[in-house]
This record gives sequence, C-alpha cells and structure tokens, in this order.
Amino acid sequence: MLKSTDLEGHRPTEFSAYWSLDPQITFLNHGSFGACPFPVLEVQEQVRQQLEREPVQFFVREFEPLLDQAREQLAQFVGVDGRDLVFVPNATTGVNSVLRSLQFNPGDELLTTDHEYNASRNALEFVADRADARIVVAPVPFPIASKQEIVDAVMARVSEKTKLVLLDHISSQTGLIFPIEEIIQQLSQFGIETLIDGAHAPGMLPLNLSEIGATYYSGNCHKWLSAPKGAAFLYVRGSHQQKIRPLTISHGANSPRTDKSRFQLEFDWTGTGDPSAYLSVPAAIQFMGSLLPGGWPELMSR
Repeated sequence: MLKSTDLEGHRPTEFSAYWSLDPQITFLNHGSFGACPFPVLEVQEQVRQQLEREPVQFFVREFEPLLDQAREQLAQFVGVDGRDLVFVPNATTGVNSVLRSLQFNPGDELLTTDHEYNASRNALEFVADRADARIVVAPVPFPIASKQEIVDAVMARVSEKTKLVLLDHISSQTGLIFPIEEIIQQLSQFGIETLIDGAHAPGMLPLNLSEIGATYYSGNCHKWLSAPKGAAFLYVRGSHQQKIRPLTISHGANSPRTDKSRFQLEFDWTGTGDPSAYLSVPAAIQFMGSLLPGGWPELMSR
C-alpha cells in the first residue's frame, strides 16, 4: 500500500514519484486530459510489446479475450452489465456514435442546457441540421442554491416534441454535478431518451449506471481514472443497442457470429488500431484504488 499524506492541503509528495508531471507544477486539471501514472504506463507498454511480438496472433487470437476481460472489470467499476458496454477512444466519440445513429424528423426537439460541452453541442447541431430538427436550450443558473433548480430548468423546456435530452453529468465549464438520476426518472415518464455526456465522472464520482437509468452514457477513463489517453466507454441500454452503430462501419456489420451482440461485434473492431489504452484500464482501476487505505471512495473524496 502506498503512503498517504496529511489531508490539510499538503502536496502528496509520496505519490509524485508515480507520475512524470513537472515537479514545479501542482497539477490539478485531470479534467482536461488527465495524467497517467508510471505503473499503468508500464502495463500499456507490456501490451504493446505483446502486440508487436506477433501482431497477427495478437489481433486474431489474443485481443478479444483481453478486451472482454478489460470490459468486465470496467463494467463492474461503473455498475453495469458488461454486455451493455463497449470501448471508444473518448467520450465525444461515444456521444457522436449515438447522435449520428439516431433518426430524427423535421420538427423534433433535441433538448440540452447552456452548460453543455462544446464538442457535444456541435454534434447535436450537426444531427439537428441534417434532420431539420430543433435544438432547445434550457438555461441553468450558476451558481445554484439547490439541485432542484437544475431539474426544474430542464423539465420546463420539455414538450410533446422532445425526442432526446443531452446532458453533462459534470459540467465542464462550471464543475456542477447535474442530478441526472432525478432528471432521467422524470423524463422516462414521458418516454424521452437520455444521452449523458459523462466525460468527467468516472473516477471522480461513484458510478452505478444501472441505477442512473440513462438510455445512453459515454464516459472517459483517461481523466480522473488516470488510464492512458484514448480510453473511454459507451453504455447503451440493451433494448436500444440494435440502432446504435459505430462511426466506422467495419467487419462486424455482417458478422455471422451469434455468441455476441452486433453492438459489441461492431464497436469492438472498427479497424486496426492500438488497443493498449483500453486493455490498461483495469490496471488504472487497481492502481488508483490502491493509493489510499480507503480505496476508491477515499480517493474520490480526496
């Protein structure tokens, strides 16, 4: 077990040896790109060496079992069935995959807030323009007195034409934690699908996607979880997986296999790439969870 430090604002010098961060900088902004510790980078390098030692054997025989193992450990960490989870390189890709798979009609309303992350908002604009749908923006005050203000702001803009609601779990601009579970519960009463941009949530907040109840949820592992860059996930509720396709259509589209869903067959292989970031996620979960005696709950609190 690594040593922890006094929690009275002292820099955790015992931990600093595990990162290559500039010692002159107190790095707080894992929310933008994160920083990966040496033990996890070493696991990633081992994966790369395994790949390069025999690329055909790796991709044809070894890759899928390793990916399934990594998926199951990540699924357990975020509280969801592994069958409903796929890896993507970043949360923006996950959001785009959902938005560009869904079919909207002229006059449909796509609801978001004025706190929405710019990249996801741009993706929403793209699909709205293509379908002649309408974007409705709910203004959320800042600062807020209670989470109910966020719930009320979103629900006030819901109409009979609302087809999808896109929300940040944690707002990039303000750091507000949106009460998405409460909002989703209310939206579900109207049969409205929800897409949650959870880019900042994994590793910062305890996640139980099964309880949250979103239709779609995309989150990054390379921010607060401290996995290598290019590791993220997309969750899709089982009943909706048939209509969600990856941005790159590849071999899985006509695979005759029946041992896996098309959802996983398509997303798991979109072409040759470096999967080492995905396969290093379990190492990040384990290592970061070992830093403090209280494991992940204490780490998130700190």
